[in-house]
Amino acid sequence: MVVLSALPWVASAGVLSGTLWLALAIDHWFGEPPPRWHPVVWMGNYLDWSARCIPTPPLQAFATGALAWCFGAGVVFFVAMELQRLLLELPAWATIASMTLLLKPLLAWRMLRCEVVAVEVALGASLDAGRARLARLVSRDVAALTESEVRESAIESLAENLNDSVVAPIFWFMLFGLPGAVFYRFANTADAMWGYRGMRGGRDWTWAGKWAARADDVLSWVPARITAVLLMVSGRPSLAMLRAWCALRREATRTPSPNSGWPMAAMALSLGVRLGKPGVYALNAAGRPPVAAETARAVVLGHRVVLALAAIGTATALSWSRLAS
Repeated sequence: MVVLSALPWVASAGVLSGTLWLALAIDHWFGEPPPRWHPVVWMGNYLDWSARCIPTPPLQAFATGALAWCFGAGVVFFVAMELQRLLLELPAWATIASMTLLLKPLLAWRMLRCEVVAVEVALGASLDAGRARLARLVSRDVAALTESEVRESAIESLAENLNDSVVAPIFWFMLFGLPGAVFYRFANTADAMWGYRGMRGGRDWTWAGKWAARADDVLSWVPARITAVLLMVSGRPSLAMLRAWCALRREATRTPSPNSGWPMAAMALSLGVRLGKPGVYALNAAGRPPVAAETARAVVLGHRVVLALAAIGTATALSWSRLAS
């Protein structure tokens, strides 16, 4: 109770849950704000600028990359903390409205599902169109992908980014309020831009992006497994779900990432399809190749996860509010 009373945003379940539901509603109705007003775009601009200052030698690259990451993360956390402190002094309705405007850009479910559906629509026109549309969504080489592999990549991206763009920001928002969500989105953006092994964009990120990659691994560890559990619960009857737990644990470890394999494996098992990256891994390899209907089913499962997470968040807020009072 002492710890909870020190966290002011848990004192009012209405503020916490109201902000969460309203942010998801605005995302559903309106999607993303213009780039010039988007905090994640601002984070990306900082990371792009600071990347030019990172030297080439491995140890210097690691130290400079870590320092640039810590500085950026510290700034966004401090700014969010101060904004939250000021907003919590307003009337409840004004706090919810203001916090919603700040939380919404950190959640991107509408944009994610629209991009994935757009890949399927493009595939319906031609394989080349599907590849071109997929290239906007993933960093892998799409030039040689078959129709099934394009669809697999799109569904994988939906599962992985469901965690990165929705579940994890909400998880950290529930724990630490707006600073938690902002801190996570900075870490995830840094990993997306810097967290590569080998060459990308004309430079070797093996050491320069190592801190960013490991930080995202730590912050995403719990949310990735929550995403996987919610996908399994949303996609399978109880008996089939119970039989799938061991398979989920086995399949999730097939990917190089310690986290992304969990939601992707859960999606593959829930849909009963094969998902994979050619030459790297295959999830649920015995499953059937996905067809167009599987993309729509994946979007439905993702939507169920978002609603379930919001409901869990509301219940958690009510529990914390009672404990803090």
